[in-house]
Amino acid sequence: MKIKKGFTVRNIAGSDIVVPVGNAEKIFNGMITLNESGAFFWNALLKDTTVDEVVKKVTSEYDVDEERAKADVEKFIEQLRENNLIEE
Repeated sequence: MKIKKGFTVRNIAGSDIVVPVGNAEKIFNGMITLNESGAFFWNALLKDTTVDEVVKKVTSEYDVDEERAKADVEKFIEQLRENNLIEE
């Protein structure tokens, strides 16, 4: 899975914001604000990957156990699915 083409993150006034560009505006007309973890997850999902690979990246970067990391990553991915921002 990976982030669909046509979406990018812009730093606006110190906040990381997901915005659609080009034809992606037809799919998603809005913005999503990312916290530090969300930005990390987003960057990990820019290339085709799996939940387990993202979880490994999270546990190597942050002081968090695998169970918590997996729950957080899965919740983030579900939000992307709800907004049609991810390719499976």
